[in-house]
Amino acid sequence: MKTRLVKYAIPLLFNIGAWRSFHYTGIVTWLPVFFAFAAIPLLELIIKPNHYNLDAAEEEMAKNDKFYDWILYLIVPIQYMVLYQFLTHIQDPGLIAIDTAGRVTVMGLMCGVMGINVGHELGHRVNTTEQVLARMLLLTSLYMHFFIEHNRGHHKYVGTPEDASTARRNEPLYLFWIRSITGVYKKAWLIAGDEQQKKGKSFIHNEMLHYQLIQLTFVLIIGFVFGWIVLGYFLIAALVGILLLETVNYIEHYGLMRKPIGDGKYERAMPEHSWNSDHVIGRIMLFELSRHSDHHYLASRKYQLLRYHEGSPQLPTGYPGSMILAMIPPLWFRVMNKKIDGYSTNAQHG
Repeated sequence: MKTRLVKYAIPLLFNIGAWRSFHYTGIVTWLPVFFAFAAIPLLELIIKPNHYNLDAAEEEMAKNDKFYDWILYLIVPIQYMVLYQFLTHIQDPGLIAIDTAGRVTVMGLMCGVMGINVGHELGHRVNTTEQVLARMLLLTSLYMHFFIEHNRGHHKYVGTPEDASTARRNEPLYLFWIRSITGVYKKAWLIAGDEQQKKGKSFIHNEMLHYQLIQLTFVLIIGFVFGWIVLGYFLIAALVGILLLETVNYIEHYGLMRKPIGDGKYERAMPEHSWNSDHVIGRIMLFELSRHSDHHYLASRKYQLLRYHEGSPQLPTGYPGSMILAMIPPLWFRVMNKKIDGYSTNAQHG
């Protein structure tokens, strides 16, 4: 159990890598990116997936151990310290274009891995404090509306035509980015508007409006304090983080659809409606996000408790490698469409 506790602190190495990136030049600037999208994918081609699930006693211990939560809480102040380092060093004297690009990309990686990913985990908690921490992390990527749409939209409509975050079969990643980003944003406004009306409140109480004002204030503060050029770099980094999230969304549900059961309803979201990956390094670095089949089956289950389900569709490799594969649409379609057809055939015979 102690080993499990320690391994979930490993993702904090990304923060150390980001700090070095913002204080050094040359190859060091790009090391976190190389680690995430070169070293990890290569290792996951060698290391076999681990399908081990905790037994009942281990799960009970992990469920009650607050250390798993404190790792997530610690990431919030660290994320803001990393962002401050980025804002104060993105215009260091002597930087060349490749160094600047590296620092922006690394900050984007932090926005996606620590900001949105950990914000996603905390956003599923019912504790008010944890939900505030989730919003604080999402703010660093300017994606606070994710808190509304993901919990109250995506998890309800995943695997259906109504869900903007479910990639259709043969839909290229780059078109999906546009459809998902715009669709999620619109859906968040609709959800917030419906909730506002149900409560009989005026528009000033609209949750989505609050998030837009918070984010506008945040970017204006960055602009006034650090300069408008620095703000531009931050906006690019935030976009990188958003595109990382949407690429993850793409690979998580590509081509997997729930069956309609009439009256506009669909069968319950089951483990077979999400692509799963049990590749160990990716699981650790993303706080078990890649055990996505179980996450959609029981969204309230904390990351350290997520389980492998026999028969759930499996990605060809871990998340980083699958994200790279998705960026080459013809190759992605060739690999994944065959897996979808094979999985559907096996499910029918099963």
